[in-house]
Amino acid sequence: MKRPTDAMIRPATAADIPTIARLIRMLAEYEKLAHEAVFDERELEANLFGPRPAAEVVLAEAEGTAVGFALFFQTFSTFLGKPGIYLEDLFVLPEHRGAGHGKALLVHLAKLAVERGCGRFEWAVLDWNEPAIGFYRKLGARPMDDWTVYRLTGEALTRLAQG
Repeated sequence: MKRPTDAMIRPATAADIPTIARLIRMLAEYEKLAHEAVFDERELEANLFGPRPAAEVVLAEAEGTAVGFALFFQTFSTFLGKPGIYLEDLFVLPEHRGAGHGKALLVHLAKLAVERGCGRFEWAVLDWNEPAIGFYRKLGARPMDDWTVYRLTGEALTRLAQG
């Protein structure tokens, strides 16, 4: 199998929404969270490619076909006084894992972070996903063991918004 290069990573366009949606659903299935992938493709398109994009997507391609994606957005570190990149999702089709597509996606995003003057490049990984954890550690990433992520969704989010 041919090793990917950064040239095989490209920014997604609105025309890629069906592909992005398919890859997101496959990721949700892999993470045993398919029941949570309830997005609407039109809304996804508006949020990624509308007048005020909330995130960006890059695709990994092999022979002209998308085999993986990374969805990311800008964050900000008050302690560093600099922006950062947060990787929300990274997924490579199972039959294309081990060929370097995941690393190529991460290298591409690290280059973007450096070009954009970011002080951090961060992401979360499910604690049971040992292959991903091992992969990230080999790249030099380290877990933030002192931090716990909190989340508000649905009714709890609505309740808080109402004061």
